[in-house]
Amino acid sequence: MSGSSSSEVSRRTICRIVRALKQRYGKIRWWPGDTDEVMVGAILTQQTRWENVERALLDLRSRGLCTMAGIHAADTADIESAIRCTGFFRVKAARLKSLAQFALESCGGVQVMAEIPTTELREGLLAVHGIGEETADSILCYGFSRPVFVVDAYTERMVRCAGITEPRNQLKASFESVLPKDNEACRQTHAHIVEYAKEYCGKKRCDACILVNSNG
Repeated sequence: MSGSSSSEVSRRTICRIVRALKQRYGKIRWWPGDTDEVMVGAILTQQTRWENVERALLDLRSRGLCTMAGIHAADTADIESAIRCTGFFRVKAARLKSLAQFALESCGGVQVMAEIPTTELREGLLAVHGIGEETADSILCYGFSRPVFVVDAYTERMVRCAGITEPRNQLKASFESVLPKDNEACRQTHAHIVEYAKEYCGKKRCDACILVNSNG
């Protein structure tokens, strides 16, 4: 391995992780929902468990607020009431309002957003208050079916354990360089990572980790 650049080593390690997780989990259904609901969910999932997001989405649907148009027209207090169970509900309500404003006023609607090139749309999302790279990429990958890989805390934790040391802001490009250039590959790999992290990392089953113990 001497003479190999760190990026080459990282790509080989990522390839090994992707293959191992695909073999373990196969195809799984992950983050169902239409584009509007994914956009809402991407905000709500910040700093909370998915079970809380599901409760909030159910309440928002019952109030007719699970769309960008619904969020845009709603009173902030009504949104806060529906999403209280996700924590930081006032902050998240404000972020949902900002996202809805971007979608409807800046872009002209969710359907119009679907026609915007990925790089341009990502830049626009990142300019919205409260939307960082993970949230923007989640919206692109799961909401608009773009070939964009989502790097989250699970991803970073796993690659560090597997020996990858490159900065987090480079991980997205590294994964996308080894994955097929299609949405399904990005979606499935991220889903595999989350499932594996919940099964092993979250339960501190490091001694049984196939990603570390098969390293090399």
